[in-house]
Amino acid sequence: MKIDHPRRHRKACLQLVLALLALWFTVSLGCGVLFRDWLDANFPSIGNAPFGFWMAQQGSIICFILILVIYAWVMNKLDSKHGYSEED
Repeated sequence: MKIDHPRRHRKACLQLVLALLALWFTVSLGCGVLFRDWLDANFPSIGNAPFGFWMAQQGSIICFILILVIYAWVMNKLDSKHGYSEED
């Protein structure tokens, strides 16, 4: 497969990383600090913990793991699209 221009590949990679970092920041700060009281008031408790506390402690970790899976999947597609596939 022909290698595409490296700058396009790098730009696409940076856009992906910045988007996923923004998502992680929003979930971590938003659920843990900014929206905690609203989450506690509008969602049921999980076990003995209020939902806002649970999202701050466990939800951000689960979100981070999902971001890692999404990053790996999308990066493989980007690498293949731009000619940097490891499957050759």
